[in-house]
Amino acid sequence: MNTKGFEAMPLMKSNHAFIAVLLVIAGLFSSTGAASADAGFDRFIADFRSKATAAGISSQTYKRVFRGMDPDPDTLRLMAKQSEFVKPVWDYLDSAVSEARVARGRELLKEYEPVLRQVESRYGVDREAVLAIWGMETNYGGFMGKHNVIRALATLAYAAPRRKSFWRKELLKALSIVQAGHVRFENMEGSWAGAMGHTQFMPTSWEAYAVDYDGDGRRDIWTSIPDALASTAYYLKKHGWQTGKTWGYEVVLPRSFDYRLANDDTKLTLSGWTKQGVRRANGRGFPRPSDNAILVMPAGASGPAFLMLRNFYVIKRYNNATAYALAVGHLSDRIIGGGGLAGDWSREYLPLSRSETAELQSELNRRGFNVGTADGRVGPATRRGIRAYQRARGLIPDGYASIVLLARIKMDG
Repeated sequence: MNTKGFEAMPLMKSNHAFIAVLLVIAGLFSSTGAASADAGFDRFIADFRSKATAAGISSQTYKRVFRGMDPDPDTLRLMAKQSEFVKPVWDYLDSAVSEARVARGRELLKEYEPVLRQVESRYGVDREAVLAIWGMETNYGGFMGKHNVIRALATLAYAAPRRKSFWRKELLKALSIVQAGHVRFENMEGSWAGAMGHTQFMPTSWEAYAVDYDGDGRRDIWTSIPDALASTAYYLKKHGWQTGKTWGYEVVLPRSFDYRLANDDTKLTLSGWTKQGVRRANGRGFPRPSDNAILVMPAGASGPAFLMLRNFYVIKRYNNATAYALAVGHLSDRIIGGGGLAGDWSREYLPLSRSETAELQSELNRRGFNVGTADGRVGPATRRGIRAYQRARGLIPDGYASIVLLARIKMDG
């Protein structure tokens, strides 16, 4: 489970934060600053001990875990890495829902059928959704991360320019997991940001949602696949999963569609969307017309459209990225025999980088389509401004910020 702020789609950090991180890294790895930087980390570990003691961590555990530890250089490098260009949703889906991942999911659906059936019965979460998250997070356990979780979290708690209280809370919880014997310190591997095990729980999420499915007294999401699958199902259940219902439907919009309804907020029943002329892409009817849904167009009118139900937003509680939740839902459908998406992505409509979005906002403001501060983030005001510009120019008012739209606005002069 990717921690909030570290989603499947790349996020931008502030320039100040970036510079601060680079300075930390330069200090850690320059020949003249290494001793000073290591001393700073050592001081952090020494000072943090009182917080650990107050949280119930024994002196023996603390000494054993931190003996000889230095900052994780990969964590520092990845923390500072900038992703100026956002990965298009179609590229993300091509990788996330590959034929190899679908085929492996179908094999595991059979292999773990008894466990998945029991987990589904106990928690009311559809087995294919649990499998899809396992596939998305670690490729079904193929890669669970190569970082020692406590070392990574200690590095972030020491050096991260933001959210230090968050990282320190996660570090304390990771220490308590080791002390309680759920996993050996040496085996506590995960991502550079501290997400752990087959389905990538942060330590505090592990505390709240991990379960001992196999009854061995340990909530072991690292080596016990049944524990990991059951823990994921329990997480989804506690966040409102609706048993036996899908995540959403791919749909086709009528030519006369009112795109003001595609605002990621308007909720109608499926029968209400039908009255607006929206139809399922496969031509079938909606099985439960009274279900509520929100229309989502990840690439605007140039790509497929979806009516998203409650379970889609439950998946987003696992990772708050539209592309991630869409990939989990689509992968789960493919695992149980569903086909590919019916609609095509118009791949020339590339999403904008942060700097390009700020340029788009400035251009809209200059032309009287006020979107507020040009901060590089597409929010409601920016989408309203885009729609107003599109209507004024006779374009489909989908509110989608693309490289094609930016070029069109700049051509206006």
